[in-house]
Amino acid sequence: MTTIMNKSDLVKRLSNNTSSLDEDDLHQSVNIILNIISNSLSDSNRVEIRNFGTFSSRLRKSRISRNPKTGTSVLVEAKSYPYFRAAKHLKESLNK
Repeated sequence: MTTIMNKSDLVKRLSNNTSSLDEDDLHQSVNIILNIISNSLSDSNRVEIRNFGTFSSRLRKSRISRNPKTGTSVLVEAKSYPYFRAAKHLKESLNK
């Protein structure tokens, strides 16, 4: 069965591997990193982390959909969404 690692779990693992920083500093660092990635994506920039992967934003085109409750057609506006492409190194490490 797979387990889910959330941000708190990540901070705890980092804390176990780092003796010089406490959990509060690590939690703040993780938040800063995630905010930088998020802000870069909002500005339509790519974030490439070598041997890990690339974060980018993609545009989902506008389309006509149907309201399941009433059955009427509804226009869904175009919108951006985050996209992650794993690096070759990461893919290979998962399949060892």
